[in-house]
Amino acid sequence: MSPTMSASAQAFEDRPHEPVLVISDRLDDDPIGLLSCPVPLRHVPSPLFNAEEYHSAPLVLLDDRSYTNFTLRHMPHRPGLIVTSADPDDDTAYPRAVAIGAEAVLRTGQDLAWLHLRLHAATDCHYAHWEALLPGPPPPDGI
Repeated sequence: MSPTMSASAQAFEDRPHEPVLVISDRLDDDPIGLLSCPVPLRHVPSPLFNAEEYHSAPLVLLDDRSYTNFTLRHMPHRPGLIVTSADPDDDTAYPRAVAIGAEAVLRTGQDLAWLHLRLHAATDCHYAHWEALLPGPPPPDGI
């Protein structure tokens, strides 16, 4: 332990961080565009995740295309459930998200900066590609 770090801070640093659970039945590993995000993720098809990892994950991302299979599992509502929707014109994603207690619906490729910040906050990940999260060019030197 470093001399300046308290025992409670050291315990926090040493505890294992649970990954964000990404539930998706898609064959690719990146259903919503998170490859550039350095937070720990666990990708699982909807029939294969278990209740323990669903409850212990700091955040759960549900690919909207896996919604039906997810609802067949009868999982209880939990904070930190976010539905991602690939179809920007699908207005049924919102009522379905409300039905399962989701806190947000994100369209694939949109609001990724918000999602990355939410992922970092949920996992206590201290590493971020800030250039990708902040819009626009950096300010000129001297400001």
